[in-house]
Order: sequence, then structure tokens, then C-alpha cells
Amino acid sequence: MKVPLYDARGRQAGQVQVPAVFEMQVRRDLVHKAYVNLDSHRYQPQGRHPTAGMDVVARSDDPPTGRGVSRIAKMRGGGGGRQGQAGGVASVRGGRQAHPPRSNKVVWKRLNKKENKMALCSAIAYTADADQVRRRGHRIGPQVQLPIILQDEIESVDTAKRLIDTLKELDIFGDVERLQPRPARSGKSALRGRPKKAGRSVLFVVGDASILKRACGSIPGVEAVSARNLSVLQMAPGAQPGRLTLYSEAALQHISKIYCARLDIQGRLQ
Repeated sequence: MKVPLYDARGRQAGQVQVPAVFEMQVRRDLVHKAYVNLDSHRYQPQGRHPTAGMDVVARSDDPPTGRGVSRIAKMRGGGGGRQGQAGGVASVRGGRQAHPPRSNKVVWKRLNKKENKMALCSAIAYTADADQVRRRGHRIGPQVQLPIILQDEIESVDTAKRLIDTLKELDIFGDVERLQPRPARSGKSALRGRPKKAGRSVLFVVGDASILKRACGSIPGVEAVSARNLSVLQMAPGAQPGRLTLYSEAALQHISKIYCARLDIQGRLQ
């Protein structure tokens, strides 16, 4: 499949052949499965103190029958305070949890290598479907043809102004403006220093993203990633495939080397 090739200014400079992975059959279920698997690798183990809620003097009569009172453990004491109140057990005020989280629980999820590779290929193929990209909420011009391929000079863009001019020329800057009017959050998230929730807009997949990341840093929702570090986490945020993605020619060389079970040795679809 041949698609237009654009320079760093967003002007068409010819055509380029894209790898066959952009035409493969997509698997939304595998994309979701791979995202959950990779997202679990950043989880922080949680736990409770072994004696939390039980460091109290609370006992139950033995045998606890024949007194006409509840058989639950009661607080001891010489008067006042919590004397006579239930404590030291679950379901009471100040008591322990019935089944508290444990820090030794395994939260790292695993996935087969072939499934993980097929999920990445499916996420890449989703970026070539304009209907899926729009369905995800991205705003692109009616004449935009996906996937969008840029020359390697895009990797040397180091200012946000030049990058914005490129996005405007490609008629996809409306997707960046989509994130501007997002209202502030309220409640616990705002009290804990998270008053705004950043969305996801354009993703640049290039050969070397060290310079381009500087230009993307001040544009909300715009990110850049090296093709060798490409992951489902960037391609399908929130396990929803179809992110608006721009590729460089160098990135296509890395992507063409991705072997998937759905592709034969010659790179054609089975």
C-alpha cells in the first residue's frame, strides 16, 4: 500500500510504500489484553500491618454464654474511654479488616509473546483506519489519508512552534485544540494535586525521539516515542486502539522488521 509522504513542514513530497502490518486483520480483544498486561507492570504493591486493628486489649468471656450479652470481644479498662465497646475484630469501629490487601500478592500479569506481538501489530494497523481514529474521538480533516508518513527531518524539529505549523499544514491541529477546553476536576483528585486530567492527542513514532520530545513537551497531549520502544501503552491509551499516529521513514524500517504470526516470511497477509 502506497501513501503520501510529507516533509517536516507538512507538505507532500511524494509517496512511500508502507509495511504490510498496516493491512493486517485487527484484534481488539488482544489489544485490550496486552494493555492490561503491560499496565500492571507499574502497579505498586499495597499491604497492611499484620496486627493493624488488633493492638488493643479486647477479650471475650470464655465460655461467652449465659450472660445475655453479645459474644463479640469487648474492650477492657478501668472506666471511661472505649471500655465495654467491641474491638479487635472485623466489622466493628476501629477493628481490623476482614480480608486486608497483602504486599506479597503478585500483581504482575503475564502474556504470551506471540499474543503480545500480535496485539502490537493490531494497534499499528488500527492507526491506518480513519474511521476507527475518528471513532476514538480524534479530530482530523476530511481529506486526511492515514497513515501519515513524514520524512526523517521531522526528528530534528526542536521547537513547539515548528511542530504546530506542521500539524496545521497536515490539517490535524484541531485534535490538539480538542484538549484545551477540558474543565478542571473536583473532589479528592483536586485536593490531592490532580486538578486536571491530560488527554492523548498526536503520537509521533520516529527512529530517534530524543530531540522531538523537547518540541512535544509544551504541547498538551502530543508525545514522541522511538520505534524500538513502541508499545501498546502508547498506541492504545486506555486499551482503546486507533490513536492518531504519525510515522517517520526511519520508524517504518523498524516496524517492517516486526514479525507477527499473521504475516508470512515475505511480509504478505496470510
